Amino acid sequence: MSDIESNSEFVEKIVQIRRVTKVVKGGKKLSFRATVVVGDMNGRVGVGVAKAAEVPGAIRKAINAAKRSMISVNLVNGTIPHEANGSLGASKVFLRPAPQGTGVIAGGVMRLVFELAGVHNIVAKSLGSSSIINNAFAALDGLKNLTNLEDVARERGVKLKVSTYNSW
Repeated sequence: MSDIESNSEFVEKIVQIRRVTKVVKGGKKLSFRATVVVGDMNGRVGVGVAKAAEVPGAIRKAINAAKRSMISVNLVNGTIPHEANGSLGASKVFLRPAPQGTGVIAGGVMRLVFELAGVHNIVAKSLGSSSIINNAFAALDGLKNLTNLEDVARERGVKLKVSTYNSW
């Protein structure tokens, strides 16, 4: 897991580079697969996977794929607003908000996804498959499943009232 230098507002981190082969009529065709997480550390994050004949080409294509798949994350005081679940394939991820000062308690690639999304306090657990790619996309799915108060009120057809208990 390393950083990539870039002129954009996004932070790009390489999660995995693998040598993969495809068996064709003439033998094995070698290529490289890169997995990259891209985020602005302020509520936007994306994950990209791409293959190419050379490593730099795979990384460049993965960065472009990650930027195309970026999502916006609803954050409240540096954490997520409520519990959420995410999954992809056999990977399942459980996300819970954490109080100020807890930090990012998550393993593997999930930590990178949350840090690049700008989440400062979260507790996350990964169950099922330990595939790096599936866990990254499952964490992204969990962040996608977050809602905010205004969206829920709009779906239910309810008007929000300003709480008089804000002084607590």
